[in-house]
Amino acid sequence: MSSCYKPGPDAEPWQVSGLDGEGEVISPATEEPLVEQEPTFPPLGMTPTPNAPIVLPTKRTETVNYIVKAGDTLRKIAGMYQVSIAEITALNGLINPNLIEVGQSLMIPPPSYEKVAPGFKIIPDSELINSPSNAAFDVEKFVQLQDGFLLEYSEVVDEVNLNGSEIVERVAVNYSINPRLLLTVLEYQSGWVTNSDPDPETLIYPLRYYENGREGLYKQLAWAANLLNEGYYLWKINAITAWLLSDSSIIQVEPTINPGTAGVLNLMRYLKHGQKWEKAISEEGIFSTYYDFFGYPFTVAVEPVVPESLSQPDLQLPFENGVVWSFTGGPHGGWDTGSGWAALDFAPPGDALGCFPSAAWVTASAPGEVVYDDHGAVIQDLDGDGIWQTGWSILYMHIDRENRVKAGEFLEAGDRIGHPSCEGGFSTGTHLHIARRYNGEWIPADTNLPFVMDGWESAGYGVEYDGYLVNGDLTLEAWDGRSTLNAIKR
Repeated sequence: MSSCYKPGPDAEPWQVSGLDGEGEVISPATEEPLVEQEPTFPPLGMTPTPNAPIVLPTKRTETVNYIVKAGDTLRKIAGMYQVSIAEITALNGLINPNLIEVGQSLMIPPPSYEKVAPGFKIIPDSELINSPSNAAFDVEKFVQLQDGFLLEYSEVVDEVNLNGSEIVERVAVNYSINPRLLLTVLEYQSGWVTNSDPDPETLIYPLRYYENGREGLYKQLAWAANLLNEGYYLWKINAITAWLLSDSSIIQVEPTINPGTAGVLNLMRYLKHGQKWEKAISEEGIFSTYYDFFGYPFTVAVEPVVPESLSQPDLQLPFENGVVWSFTGGPHGGWDTGSGWAALDFAPPGDALGCFPSAAWVTASAPGEVVYDDHGAVIQDLDGDGIWQTGWSILYMHIDRENRVKAGEFLEAGDRIGHPSCEGGFSTGTHLHIARRYNGEWIPADTNLPFVMDGWESAGYGVEYDGYLVNGDLTLEAWDGRSTLNAIKR
């Protein structure tokens, strides 16, 4: 009724960035606010100190049985169990790996890795996420200077005509992915940023990911951003043991890379295989293109993006006093499926089902300036600098355009933001989707920094959308409907 749709270290001496006590981007050498500046260029071949190795998930040693479900493909199953399609095909005597049936029983062998991925660190974490390091970056100005095909490109997105720069910005804001990285990947795959006459086969699929329904720049970049996020956040919870490449070969992970690099590897495994994949994740690949555009990425690193001692500011439930809402969605993606389980869902009161602008009001969970309002999304900056990529920010999603607050307005906790609806993103029914970010990183609602509002603390079951809120002796379980069992009010 009302859920979001589920588709489908050490710092080197040349690092010059950090955060002051208020969350402002500063240069340690000058203690002045960081502005756009010419980066330094250490020689190629210099890579940061490897991270401390993560603890990889225990490798499965036994053959297991899997029953094919609706929507399954052999590649999906292989990815789930991190084995190659060839191994599943051989063990089960499949004549055609493209033909499997719902209810079919498949034996899944233990993982058997062919190679180990390299330990080269491509980008710091703050250059994958939309972080303080790129808060001053001007996408349109950069695209104009390159004078490539992207400058002339336009596309209708959600009934609005957007140019190439606006599409990059839209994806970067929604997914909280660094626009510099999106431009880098686009250039590496198609040359759209600098080449005014790119390969004709990239005009429909600019990232060269050829799938029906992924046509056009917006859908290609949104798909890529989701996979960048997926690799980043799964790496942070030690949930990746191998990379399944586009040719279905299996490569074991190297445990000393960082989450940002894992995000890039996760995307490129869908686009390259064999020697092309090895090149893409080496100094000659994505790293080299980024270097040519923006300089050495670790020069502008913000580390750590999320301090270990981070605590959440006081937040209240995002609706008016005495009005009964329903807790309909436990921890799930902040934007799409890959972005950490940072969001919770609440449905407004009433008996109506489906999509409609509700008469109920969504209200601010904390004091702060509205810095973005577009296509159902409202972003509120909580640290007072007017930049959502620094410090804490709150995303309120599916806010109807009628009576919605505007960017530039300052709200006190409890002030009205707008009416919940289905506007923006994907939705099966009218509801509010609310999520937290810190320095641009999605903060999961089911880990050691739970979402706390008016004393209600979030937790999860390890299954997307399943979860509950706890307040003292009271527990509410998420349910996609309205009931006394998931009713909540301030």
